[in-house]
Amino acid sequence: MMYTYKNVHQGFRLDGKHYNLESLKTLAINYSKAKTDYLRKVGAFLLDWTDNNDYLEVKTSGSTGVPKPIRLSKEAMCNSALATGEFFDLRPGQKALHCLPTEFIAGKMMLVRALMLGLEIDVVQPEANPLAAVNTNYDFCAMTPFQVTASLENLDTIKTLIIGGAPVGTTLVKALMEKKVNAFETYGMTETITHIAAKPVNGPFADSCFKVLPNVSIAQDNRGCLVINAPRLSKVPIVTNDIVKVHTPTAFEWLGRYDNVINSGGIKLFPEQIEAKLQDKIKQRFFIASEPDENLGARVILVIEGKSPVNASQLFSGLSKYEIPKHVYTITKFAETPSGKVQRSKTLKLLIN
Repeated sequence: MMYTYKNVHQGFRLDGKHYNLESLKTLAINYSKAKTDYLRKVGAFLLDWTDNNDYLEVKTSGSTGVPKPIRLSKEAMCNSALATGEFFDLRPGQKALHCLPTEFIAGKMMLVRALMLGLEIDVVQPEANPLAAVNTNYDFCAMTPFQVTASLENLDTIKTLIIGGAPVGTTLVKALMEKKVNAFETYGMTETITHIAAKPVNGPFADSCFKVLPNVSIAQDNRGCLVINAPRLSKVPIVTNDIVKVHTPTAFEWLGRYDNVINSGGIKLFPEQIEAKLQDKIKQRFFIASEPDENLGARVILVIEGKSPVNASQLFSGLSKYEIPKHVYTITKFAETPSGKVQRSKTLKLLIN
């Protein structure tokens, strides 16, 4: 078939029923009047998808700045869906579960994948454990790390699981090692129409490197940050603020955000790598940052949401002398984006004030 946003795959099913483009418009109108908020959001997306525009307007996540509206072409969204289908070997008739908020790009793309690839997709409320009330086995599903953690007991009902929205921590990786699900951490952003790379985090092929999807190539700029060339998704290269180690033209290791790098006494430290070492020891949300220091230029600090753990110094036994936080700060509530991502810079401003 001709893959275009103006067509609906014959294998597509939404909650068990096939829709063509016209009946999808009717469904969108009905959903937009639904009593439940998550169905109204699905309806709003379907209205946008079936209108006469060749683009969708979405907002960036805002995790590193102010969320801003951008336009994504529907053709590029279709190309992203096809690349995902090829990478994960998704086929018409396979069952998918949609449990993400549809107002954000990750939720929108679950529906686009079903429409383009002919998946039979079920839509459930996006909550902490979306599998709790589900009695079906699924071939494909996308979740956030928070959802995966809450759904561990039921994960064996899913064959392939992609995890995005935040890094997958070491504690969650260990838990996934005990599960049959094929779990992948994804790398991407709104501008790349969700993921452009993925890595297996459990099973015999678990890896530290992300492998890019079809028709994507990578490079680095003079800062060591990832540059993404994906002509089917973007007409221009996408320059990120993510510092990476490129292993091959199609594989890279993520080190951390350029915005977050701490230069302490001439030593470059990546907060994300320090955080990974502390994840098993701190139950609350936290992050590593820095503050000015007369001798070092900048010194490492730990910021914790809620109360500080007792004997906080014992948390740092696995850190090098350069990585050990010189001060532990607590704050009642972190600043967040609308999608729940921590805004580090805003949280630090709240701490100062």
